Amino acid sequence: MADRLAERSAMRRHRSWRLVVAVVLVLALLGGAGWVAGWSELLALERSEVSVSGAGTTVDADRVREVVEAAAGTPLLRIDTGGMRREILGLRGVKDVSVQRSWPQGIEVLLTAREPVAAVPDGDRYVLLDAEGVRVGSRQKAPRKLPVVSVPLDDESADSLRAALAVVAALPVELALEVEQVSAQTQDDVETVLRDGVSVRWGGETSLPLKVEVVQTLREVAADAGVIDVSSPELPVTR
Repeated sequence: MADRLAERSAMRRHRSWRLVVAVVLVLALLGGAGWVAGWSELLALERSEVSVSGAGTTVDADRVREVVEAAAGTPLLRIDTGGMRREILGLRGVKDVSVQRSWPQGIEVLLTAREPVAAVPDGDRYVLLDAEGVRVGSRQKAPRKLPVVSVPLDDESADSLRAALAVVAALPVELALEVEQVSAQTQDDVETVLRDGVSVRWGGETSLPLKVEVVQTLREVAADAGVIDVSSPELPVTR
């Protein structure tokens, strides 16, 4: 009996030691993994693994890469992607951005660029504005594919400019390319002149999808019309 008790006691001690050893090994492995993830160069950012997409025509992709590559050599877990995102949002032409770690050694940047929808005269230059009225650049001459919006860039004309940009932004590509001039005396008096000389009177920025549909239809069925008035889209007028 004494021998059996001694044997059982030895087995319990053996199991306890095995448990202790197992716990120590697990902790060592976790500690090693944490060190590799947070401090080792094995998971550090490599310049060649930085991906930038969505720059469009207004964002300087090289400038974005500079912001990201400033963290080269830093383990991905220790990179402040939130701070990196805020810095990129401050660059010209950036509307939104997603910054994500791309394991094991990369950063992926997905940009939403502010694309110009119109050119507005400002002194001897043209300011390029996106659909929200944000300046995304300037040119000495208005780009061929952008309509010129003849609305002053001042506080008094802010509502008129907003309405004019809303109309331009609502146009499908094929119709937008036909627009040459845009004017708006008030926010309810937006008018576009197409490259073939046809004048389209939109009224305000309400019901734009319906107005666009009516204009497209009338361009086909009333091809000789010089004026298309869709300020009341349910009762359009041509002449």
